[in-house]
Amino acid sequence: MATGTGQLAIVLTDDSNIRSLNRQWRRKNAPTNVLSFPAAYRSRHFPLTQNRRRAGKRDRRSVAAAQVAGVGHGKTAGVPLLGDIVIAYETTKREARAERKPFAHHLAHLAVHGFLHLAGYDHATDRQAQAMEKLEAAILSRLDVPDPYTGTSAAT
Repeated sequence: MATGTGQLAIVLTDDSNIRSLNRQWRRKNAPTNVLSFPAAYRSRHFPLTQNRRRAGKRDRRSVAAAQVAGVGHGKTAGVPLLGDIVIAYETTKREARAERKPFAHHLAHLAVHGFLHLAGYDHATDRQAQAMEKLEAAILSRLDVPDPYTGTSAAT
């Protein structure tokens, strides 16, 4: 198994901010639960860079998130930057409640899902979705989180 190191930023935001990002980057005018921005894509288009410029003194959290994410840098302290994962707290809480799952389990699932997107996985086709879901379940199993698609522990 290949191992390596890398940095990523996870930003927990509200539905309003994720809706704005979703509209800007995916042309979908609705909140979503998670968005991923790979570092390669971010070097040209990273949304928090624009938030940082607009934030000024009004929103220090956007500035802090942009700084934590290493905006404008491909590496921080010699460690490659993988990208950024933005998760909507309100949507995550609403979905967890509707699915009768612990919030922490659903949050972990969305973080893993976002990470897999940074690693190059997608779910545009049924075959891709099945492969991604299987990998998500296996990773979550190692975190003692039940398979989000079946509610049971994943086979390893």
